[in-house]
Amino acid sequence: ITATEHPADMSILQPVVLSGGSGTRLWPLSRESYPKQFLSFSGDGRSMLQHTVQRLEGLGEQPAVAGPLVVCNAEHRFIVAQQLAELGVAHPRIVLEPAGRNTAPALTLAALAARSAQTPDAESPVLLVMPADHVIGDVPAFHSAVAAGWQAARAGAMVVFGVVADRPETGYGYIRQGPPRADGSHEVLGFTEKPDAERARRYLEAGDYLWNSGLFAVRADVWLQAIGRYRPDILAACEAAMRGALQDVDFIRPDTAAFEACPSDSIDYAVMERLPSDAAAGVPAALVPLAAGWSDLGAWDAVWSVQPKDAAGNAAMGPAVSMDSRNTLLFSSGRLVAGLGLDDLVVVETPDAVLVARQDRLQEVKQLVALLRERGDTLAGAHRKVHRPWGWYDEIDAGERFKVKRIVVNPGASISLQKHHHRAEHWVVVRGTAHVTQGDEVRLLGENESTFIPLGHVHRLANPGKLPLEVIEVQSGSYLEEDDIVRYEDTYGREREG
Repeated sequence: ITATEHPADMSILQPVVLSGGSGTRLWPLSRESYPKQFLSFSGDGRSMLQHTVQRLEGLGEQPAVAGPLVVCNAEHRFIVAQQLAELGVAHPRIVLEPAGRNTAPALTLAALAARSAQTPDAESPVLLVMPADHVIGDVPAFHSAVAAGWQAARAGAMVVFGVVADRPETGYGYIRQGPPRADGSHEVLGFTEKPDAERARRYLEAGDYLWNSGLFAVRADVWLQAIGRYRPDILAACEAAMRGALQDVDFIRPDTAAFEACPSDSIDYAVMERLPSDAAAGVPAALVPLAAGWSDLGAWDAVWSVQPKDAAGNAAMGPAVSMDSRNTLLFSSGRLVAGLGLDDLVVVETPDAVLVARQDRLQEVKQLVALLRERGDTLAGAHRKVHRPWGWYDEIDAGERFKVKRIVVNPGASISLQKHHHRAEHWVVVRGTAHVTQGDEVRLLGENESTFIPLGHVHRLANPGKLPLEVIEVQSGSYLEEDDIVRYEDTYGREREG
């Protein structure tokens, strides 16, 4: 459902899912081309984005919950659309950021999009702002906190959800909780940056300091009023971007030039931290405590903390085994990872990279990725397995004048109608049915059948079936890079070349 389908006098809770992060601290599993919010860290195979969207199911009839409004990087649009489709979300609204500008501009785009979907006499919706990469263990407790936050936000407050601390954590910012407000929330006495270990211990002992979760509830009109007061430059740039926005099926495309001119800032710095000392703003800052098994999975130690462990504190994900080890995380995406005599280590195996790090150095993985970028290593930001709107491919092997790929095409999907100037291709179907276009010829290939695409021939591969199509592709030629593609037709609106 969408906000426009509700009566004008009904209060609407509009979920806003912020999915623009790159998740570099979870490298090598999370990379810029396929960051952590699209990955699964649970046994059910659902991604963090999918869990975020599902989390509001069963919240209740008041408030009425609208369909999700997702803000993401334009490069991730098809991944987001595919994962929402897997949940059965019909016609979501997906706002595409032309460039990363942090959370304050992202929320401003969402507020403007929510306002544009309203009828003129409708009550301004309450935006429930949820990063797409958080874990919530106790969903009923989360629902209770959301209900309390909605009441305070509907009355005009900007609400932050503060996580009840259970350890002296140095990786989070803190909020100091004040006395109760009449609506059941609490006043906010102030914000503090990430503390050192001793100060974090004192915060925990004091009992009135909560972790800043990055979850917020605020009416769309209240947010636009506040961002206009403190950062009119951000509001002006976002308004210009949305004035020039294009609607492309479920995608909302803000004007690129206008948004690229927008300054970068976070919700906290731009607005939230200024409210407690600015009574003239007319927007009270409110805090709702959240005790729901929350984690932002900001680094591999956070992943370790939420995984089942043996008596020695070892966690294993995928085919992994440890012996005579303590407080370790062994993660494998395919190959067996075996640890012997390890203490306080994290080992992460992917098809193209392996990370080995001490638990107390995991916050520095981001700097390690920056070092790889400086060296020009493409694995800093991209996987060997590459996701496309139609499915994905994995480069299995490569050498002089040849490359071998495993290609999976989703049911009903197809690659573009294309040709190559410098390479020929041989396709072998190993699973499913392939609908192959080659020049004027169209035919079906079943399992164990193959075809050859000579250099320069126009061709297309499609999956007409209801199961994934899997093909092994062998390329040969003088130049085998991905920019040797001339597209004639493309279902997904990509450029004709490149």
